[in-house]
Amino acid sequence: METYKGSCHCQAVQFEVDMELTKAMECNCSHCYLKGFLLSFVPGSSVRILSGEDMLTEYRFNKEHIAHLFCKVCGAQPFGRANDAEGNMTYAINIRSLEGVVPESLEINVFDGKNI
Repeated sequence: METYKGSCHCQAVQFEVDMELTKAMECNCSHCYLKGFLLSFVPGSSVRILSGEDMLTEYRFNKEHIAHLFCKVCGAQPFGRANDAEGNMTYAINIRSLEGVVPESLEINVFDGKNI
């Protein structure tokens, strides 16, 4: 387990996340594909928003289950969150928003969100 620091582009939103980062998911749904997300999922207890929670706004689409959170200033989306099937808060971390992470070093699993 490692602690990673992340932020939006303008640094208004800053957070830390504890996770084992060896792989990420690339989804081809209309939202993830357009934004180029590489995602890794963690329990809500693994995420600490250090600053800028008041700078986040959300976008929901399709089944409106996931709160896609983005910075009101720069528009970058460092993460989204939703409750899983058991009701536990889960974060989808955009690994491109994490400091020092080289996406090419990770195992990338493709998810067909376009056709579900």
